[in-house]
Amino acid sequence: MKKFIFFVVLASIQFISIELLAQNNVVTGAAKTSAYMNLLKGKRVGVFANQTSTVGNQHLIDVLMSNGVNLKKIFGPEHGFRGAADAGEKVGNYVDEKTGVPVISLYGSKHKPSKEDLDDVDVLIFDIQDVGVRFYTFISSLQEFMEAAFLHQKSLIVLDRPNPNADYVDGPVLDTAFKSFVGMQPVPVVYGMTIGEYATMLVGENWLNKDASLGYEKMKANGMVPLKVIPCSNYTRSTVVPLRVKPSPNLPDMTSVYWYPSTCFFEGTVLSEGRGTATPFQVFGHPQLPTNLYAFTPKSMPGATNPKLKDQLCYGWSLVSTPEEARKKINGKIHLEYLLEAYKLFPDKNSFFILPTSGNSRGAFFNKLAGNDQLMKQIQQGMDIQAIRKSWEPGLTAFKQIRQKYLLYQ
Repeated sequence: MKKFIFFVVLASIQFISIELLAQNNVVTGAAKTSAYMNLLKGKRVGVFANQTSTVGNQHLIDVLMSNGVNLKKIFGPEHGFRGAADAGEKVGNYVDEKTGVPVISLYGSKHKPSKEDLDDVDVLIFDIQDVGVRFYTFISSLQEFMEAAFLHQKSLIVLDRPNPNADYVDGPVLDTAFKSFVGMQPVPVVYGMTIGEYATMLVGENWLNKDASLGYEKMKANGMVPLKVIPCSNYTRSTVVPLRVKPSPNLPDMTSVYWYPSTCFFEGTVLSEGRGTATPFQVFGHPQLPTNLYAFTPKSMPGATNPKLKDQLCYGWSLVSTPEEARKKINGKIHLEYLLEAYKLFPDKNSFFILPTSGNSRGAFFNKLAGNDQLMKQIQQGMDIQAIRKSWEPGLTAFKQIRQKYLLYQ
């Protein structure tokens, strides 16, 4: 019996060791410097990056400069190049203190580089950790960056990274009538693609604007390589790769990253989505919900200086758990039960969704997140989860056929 237990334990240790090896053996595109450093020799380079753009314990910017790359510009997304700004906060241009390189903000007054920004640049690099959710604005930033690159005849290198939500596809597909910076293309909420795969889809499906598409074709005709993706190595969609650096202030850990596709919908309602707590997108609630529910109070903190319902005692739900427990519970699908239950329990249903000053629900932020105005109507009509999910199926089926053409990983 003891021998049997010994072998069971040994087998378990070996399984865990193999799993850890699979996780730790993944090599990001940025870490494969030999695959792209020669492409930068003698070139003036611009980089779109933030705090997640790392190679081991070094920032990509430091790696490039230590290799003698002529870095002319750094472009920063939402939350800024160093990743400290609040969600939606406008970030201006400045000179990075550490490197002395000008930083151009592409979240605020403009979303894409201008001709002047790119006049002294030959090659552009895009390296951002995405989380695979349509309303996470980095894929919109990617599209704007690609359009500027091709319009102004600049080659673009995308350094690919694992997507923590790459193992499933779910949610309503965006109706382009509801296009915004939190959703620019007809993809579902969870699209199951890495940033590199998504970039190739933007080109392959002709989803870039007309001028960018013409620029892309002109570059190819002139013998240039408009887009090059440096893929990850030793990576599949089922590989669990814990993020070493939080991708934004309010996705502080993997549990928040896993729940984000399901609970970000609360941003379009009067409920707190947990900003101003240590567990954003894992807790959500409102002062008017039943007091026997989970209680929490949003506070001002870095990355959420003025959270919704600040300093008000809220009642709602807590999904706080280990990442492993969260991943198991989510089980490859968006969970709507909390949203539907919150609407059911909320006393003033006419004020549940945040409406624009015009009062026209079509323009509500919730509809931008959903990518249509159908989900709001379905919730208001009391439709059950099964019926809502069934309404997504035609769009998801069509998207999966498109997506299949651009997948780089098993």
